[in-house]
Amino acid sequence: MPDDLTLTVTQRTAALDARRGIVRLHPEVMAALAINPGDPLRLAGRRTTAGIAARAESTASRALLYADDLILGNLELRDGGQVTVTPIPVVEARRVTLSGPAEIVAVVSPEMLRLALLGKVVTAGDDVSLLPQDVLPNASHRPLVEAARRSLANRVGYAWTSTLLSVIEVEGADAALVTMDTVVGWQDGQFSSVRDQAAPATAAASQPASTDPETPPPSLDDLPGLKMQAQELTELLDLGFHHGEVLGRLGTTVSLGVLVTGPAGSGKSALVRAVAAGVGATVQSVWGPELAALTNDSAATRLRGLARDVRAGGPAVLLIADVEALAPRDEPGPLATVFRQVLAELLKSGGAVVCTTSRPEAVDPALRAPDLLAVQLAVPLPDAAMRREQLRVLTRGMPLAEDVRLDDVSGRTPGFVAADLGALAREAGVRAALRQKDAESPTVTMADFEAALDVVRPTSMADSTLEVAQVTLDDVGDMVEVKQTLTESVLWPLTYPDTFARLGVQPPRGVLLYGPPGCGKTYLVKAIAGTGKANVLSVKGAELLSKWVGDSERAVRELFRRAREAAPTLVFLDEVDALAPTRGQSTDGGTTDRVVAALLTELDGVESLRNVVVIGATNRPDLIDPALLRPGRLERLVFVPPPDGEARAAILRASAKSVPLDIAVDLDELGASLDGFSAADCAALIREAALSAMRESLDASTVTAAHVDTARKRVRASLDPVQVAWLEAYASTHAPG
Repeated sequence: MPDDLTLTVTQRTAALDARRGIVRLHPEVMAALAINPGDPLRLAGRRTTAGIAARAESTASRALLYADDLILGNLELRDGGQVTVTPIPVVEARRVTLSGPAEIVAVVSPEMLRLALLGKVVTAGDDVSLLPQDVLPNASHRPLVEAARRSLANRVGYAWTSTLLSVIEVEGADAALVTMDTVVGWQDGQFSSVRDQAAPATAAASQPASTDPETPPPSLDDLPGLKMQAQELTELLDLGFHHGEVLGRLGTTVSLGVLVTGPAGSGKSALVRAVAAGVGATVQSVWGPELAALTNDSAATRLRGLARDVRAGGPAVLLIADVEALAPRDEPGPLATVFRQVLAELLKSGGAVVCTTSRPEAVDPALRAPDLLAVQLAVPLPDAAMRREQLRVLTRGMPLAEDVRLDDVSGRTPGFVAADLGALAREAGVRAALRQKDAESPTVTMADFEAALDVVRPTSMADSTLEVAQVTLDDVGDMVEVKQTLTESVLWPLTYPDTFARLGVQPPRGVLLYGPPGCGKTYLVKAIAGTGKANVLSVKGAELLSKWVGDSERAVRELFRRAREAAPTLVFLDEVDALAPTRGQSTDGGTTDRVVAALLTELDGVESLRNVVVIGATNRPDLIDPALLRPGRLERLVFVPPPDGEARAAILRASAKSVPLDIAVDLDELGASLDGFSAADCAALIREAALSAMRESLDASTVTAAHVDTARKRVRASLDPVQVAWLEAYASTHAPG
């Protein structure tokens, strides 16, 4: 067996591998090197780096090594360069030192940094990303890594996905694996503790990652939109810290346990620090997943040390971020019991505890007992007016050009929280700096914000599966009635909610698009999203179904929770007939029946679905549970008909916009002759015609009528006349009015 192989490196852009230090090899190549998935490899190009081996598809080339752009950069190679691959033993890194942008170093603790690097093989001189490994050998670490992912999005904003760090030093081996026992830290900064070492309580409590005395608290003036929450929290803490004698005379006490909920990045921790400074209290803060990553004994020791410091430090607040990691709703462990006990003792002694979470449904309900976190404050997702004020605060130090319209920017950022708006402002500033490197008085223009809006997305939409195309309803030919109905049912509720409220009208909750396959239902949804400037959550019906009891309903609840957080939001349920068939007729053990019940609850339940519109799409409207089509749910049924001759000609022209058609090609005549062709068929015809020209000559400059005739013989009409007739009959009997 060879000790090493020389292969050609090529870039792999799959999201699962992107910037995570993974390289993929053909299974036979892995067998030749006697390695398994997850084994480390030394990679030698112009410089030497390391990566984690993974299997490529069986159809992949045996001569290629598939890597991402980060690996290519560490190798100092371009796509197509030669790389020598050598298996190396697994050596745990004892200590890793990194450097990074100042704004990242300031907010990312060493413990959070260790979780971001967990499972990666690092080499001194490498660039690494903050993107955590999605595949970890130890399943118990996955909840911690997920918590790190959420916290990074909370503290850094969307920029965390593209930030690169430099590895300064690695102790243990030239290429070593980052584990939970690796000490990780910033150059000239603090380092994480070894998790299995139960440090003395006083030392553990003074860990810089758990306190932030060097960070000046923000002013309440810098937190627009949170005045009501700040006032309530101020009154509570001021009463408990400074007016105990009044409570004594009244024969009562106050419990200073507070749970602050709100979307990630909305300013929950900043609110607590600002209020604490206003009442003269200090803050001891700790990140929940950081404690959960320790052993139970070490975490308990650390918690008790923090509580002792809060009791001994005069008016003080213990701030615990992402508390769901310490007290999860599902399967709370021994640490959750200790955590509740420490909180109860601290609150009983007069101390204050404020916990924050962006996932209140994941927090153990026992934490909300009267003697623990009795008060709950909610930080809302900012509306357009609040985003305008936040942008004003964030851009106070920026020299804005006269053409910058913050009202327009705030209107185009639905779902953005304060951290996302901060990332947007930074990105606009970077664009302006790149454009005006030599200018004496550089300014940030509206064009810089336009460019930033193209790359910065709201944190709540990081998992969106539908790419919003640069199309609007104006780009959709024909379908006048369909477009008018969708404008009234979808765009108006998302764009003019105040008008509906002023007139006392409840806007439609949802719309069902139905029609033959390939007639543009998904394209219409993309056009609506592009027109309405709303966030889009897309899911195929079957994606929400799971064989495990309760998982499907949980997926539905999570989908609508994300939709509420990112409002105004458009939820697109493709193939909704697979998700919500008529109840009582399925043979899946009742899974789809429970999913239908969950959908009905979300659409028309007690909790308001404000600024969220649902669009379902199907080819079989008769299979959908009738309860889902009643008023208050998917109440508007919109038939998307197959294109007629005029519409087919318009589709052909749109598809051929970038195709050099010969002047002899008459698209109007062609469209009239394509009976039974769907919109997708028409687009496929143009593609096939272009391919026919390429087959004839790779130097072809035009697509002729002969090429179109050839394509016509290859592309067949896909519409089923029986199905079309049935859908038209269904539409005639279910037409509104």
